[in-house]
Amino acid sequence: KSQQELPIPPVPCRARTNVMFLKTHKTASSTILNIMFRFAERYNLTVALPAGQLFHLGYPETFLTSFVEEFQAIGQNNYNIMCNHLRFKSSEVQKVMPADTFYFSILRNPIPLLESSYVYYKDIVPAFKTSKDVNEFLASPMKYYHQVDNKWNIYARNIMWFDFGYDNNAKDKKSYIQKVLKEIEQNFHLILIADYFDESMILLKHVLCWDLDDVIYFKLNSRSQDTVQTLTSESREQIKVWCSLDWELYLHFNQTFWRTIEETIGLEDLEKEVNRLRTRQEELMETCLSDREAVGRDHIKNKALLPFQSGAANILGYNLRQDLDNRTLRTCQRMVIPELQYMSYLYAVQYPHKKRKKIGLPLPWVSFQEK
Repeated sequence: KSQQELPIPPVPCRARTNVMFLKTHKTASSTILNIMFRFAERYNLTVALPAGQLFHLGYPETFLTSFVEEFQAIGQNNYNIMCNHLRFKSSEVQKVMPADTFYFSILRNPIPLLESSYVYYKDIVPAFKTSKDVNEFLASPMKYYHQVDNKWNIYARNIMWFDFGYDNNAKDKKSYIQKVLKEIEQNFHLILIADYFDESMILLKHVLCWDLDDVIYFKLNSRSQDTVQTLTSESREQIKVWCSLDWELYLHFNQTFWRTIEETIGLEDLEKEVNRLRTRQEELMETCLSDREAVGRDHIKNKALLPFQSGAANILGYNLRQDLDNRTLRTCQRMVIPELQYMSYLYAVQYPHKKRKKIGLPLPWVSFQEK
């Protein structure tokens, strides 16, 4: 072949290192938080962590720059990663993150999401407390849901809409919904879908130009199947009405998600890459885990790896193999460490002169921290 006929080699892309992830509730976002923290450590990046003894970036208050540790001291362009829970406000987040930041978030089908919220927040949400189960609540939600309790009732209705910074009790007028969807599209480069989590990770890898191991994961903050309540067909339909804002949000971005996949990867290559991800995940589970799977809270041997427990949910965790060399152990620990412990650890690394966050749990990695 002559020189002119040779294909032009693709330009290698560079990994995006300024990234803001809006962590939404009950959407597999704890697993993404772990991915973001591991990426930050790999590239020695600075994370915009909650100030002082805060665990979230001011949530459920609307985000302010003062919720970020040392923002007033070091100012903009000194943070690379932002991923802890916050209620989104574009103008405030932009004060913290560099101008070339990549913004993304994740949504989940509101039907399983509401059931998950019900079990997880049963003890703290006034609208959930007095009903027997999720189906009883959904049979007549207004009997239990009062806006006077709205600070905690946010988890009972349109929680994703609220996380994006909007009124979760707003009327679902078509013009209002379209305006919000347009704003979200302007503020975020990518919206992933939790119901297609592996496909979402492959898309994220492509768009950010990351490696496969950057998006590999063990599922975190999931609960045991015996705490899942079965929704009746009436309840499933009622959720679409009761959480109509979230439902419209989900329908819209589910479409844009698949359109983006077709434009960037294609369905055939997507399937191949998802298979590669799952194979690599199985390899790591075999390497790292003594049980090869997540276990219930009572079976987690190292209490430093116990996830935060909430409501009637039994939040699963992991047991690591005992025979790991130091380097493999560090890799495996990062895969399984629950979010509060990981956040506390990163805080201690970034701010060694500051008082440690009190999470009421022992911290792992004391013996194996890298120098």
